Amino acid sequence: MSQLSETKAFAVKLKDSQQLQRSSSGGAFTAISDVFLSRGEAVVSPVYNYETSQTEFVLYDTTQVRDEARGSKYMQSYPLNIFREAESWLKSNDGNLLFVGVGCQADGFRRYMESRRLRDRVTIVGIICHGSPSPQIWKDYVKGKEKLSNLNFRDKRNGWHRPSAYADINGKEKSIQDYLTIFYNKCALRPSCYQCPYATTEREVDLTIGDFWGIEKALPDFNIDGGVSLVLVHTEKGLEVFEKIKTHVEWKESNTKDCLQPNLIKPTDRSPRRDEFWSDYQNHGIQFVLRKYAPQPSILRCAARKIKGIVKGVLK
Repeated sequence: MSQLSETKAFAVKLKDSQQLQRSSSGGAFTAISDVFLSRGEAVVSPVYNYETSQTEFVLYDTTQVRDEARGSKYMQSYPLNIFREAESWLKSNDGNLLFVGVGCQADGFRRYMESRRLRDRVTIVGIICHGSPSPQIWKDYVKGKEKLSNLNFRDKRNGWHRPSAYADINGKEKSIQDYLTIFYNKCALRPSCYQCPYATTEREVDLTIGDFWGIEKALPDFNIDGGVSLVLVHTEKGLEVFEKIKTHVEWKESNTKDCLQPNLIKPTDRSPRRDEFWSDYQNHGIQFVLRKYAPQPSILRCAARKIKGIVKGVLK
């Protein structure tokens, strides 16, 4: 695969406001996957399975399944037999295939396709990744929540910079922010994530996507309402795909220095409380660690926050 002499960086935002609102950031995944689905080709990406309470890789060719796949998944995605399924699809069809996954999965897929001499027929997209937590923690978290639906880890009702996590549980919308707090406090990640070799702007995939954090300084004139995606283009194939999405997105070129964020510079740091966290979890269970490591804000703090917001609104 022909690598570009220098990785290109772009800010991207869907023109379709409804599709944008349903996306975690600027909708790069939707725009890129539409290129393949519109041609009757296939996409492989993680989809949450409500029956197994886990995220699994799925091969599909419809926008209906793609829409289910849309959105950040803050848990490990199971590959199952997806590499062989993708190989079988490519050997049975004339079209190309898109693969989307975090860095380690994307690179594994690349190596597999190279070994099968099918690399030229796949476009591989890596996702900027904070790390993968233990899947058992999520399964314990949702245990007893019999009717879980509409899972959304990046709801943008309060804006892109202040996303919230919600799910419908037994017919009522409830916050699952405490699980997200556990994810971000760095205690629950796999040991390998603290040594991730893919926390860099230089990757052997075609494209890398994620949030364009810091765009206010990098591209202050770009419209950030609703969220903005960062798209890194690494190969000629990736550049061809990017050219095809330009008519459907607002976009502006940046560079790899101005788009840097923690997980494009180095892996997530290992929390100094990780051993303590796992000891607590194994000895006392999920509810104990939620109370200890993701405490809920007090009523007074919540009230103070609301008052502060009201005052800001009045001053404006």
